[in-house]
Amino acid sequence: MAQKTLGKVSHYYDDLNVAVVKLNPGASLKKGDKVQIKGNNTDFTQVVDSLQVEHQDVESVKAGDSFGLKVDQKVHEGNTVYLTT
Repeated sequence: MAQKTLGKVSHYYDDLNVAVVKLNPGASLKKGDKVQIKGNNTDFTQVVDSLQVEHQDVESVKAGDSFGLKVDQKVHEGNTVYLTT
């Protein structure tokens, strides 16, 4: 499975199951993409079905954006987010 590093989790809202991710330069992400989130105690893959920037639903995010990503499992600050194919 080919992977491209998208960014890192900067915050996690446990009550909402939402990770805040800072997107790396040159990266982009859209609804329907498949991501893998990995860290010391985290490793799962999911399809992106919800993205938010400044509390507004968006279809895609671009390099440098900080965005909210609804996640299927608990994540931790510093986890790496990869785009998978």
